[in-house]
Amino acid sequence: METRLGFVGIVVEKREEIARVNRVLSEAGKLIRGRIGVPNQEDGTAVIGLIVEGTNDELGALTGKLGNIPGITVRSALAGKKHG
Repeated sequence: METRLGFVGIVVEKREEIARVNRVLSEAGKLIRGRIGVPNQEDGTAVIGLIVEGTNDELGALTGKLGNIPGITVRSALAGKKHG
């Protein structure tokens, strides 16, 4: 199956939902090649950046699950070239 390389940006506006975000990311661990998190101590928000590699279906499922969590905004971009 062909895979694509890309990134996922996650904005956490409800800090109380971070456990749900981390649970989803843990379940999708095989897709994640790199992760960086930047918390904002002043207002409790955070930004998480992921480098990902997977099939369109796998990455769509990941971003869909994250996007269904209240207070979480997700954006992604995938390379046009497929690998595999």
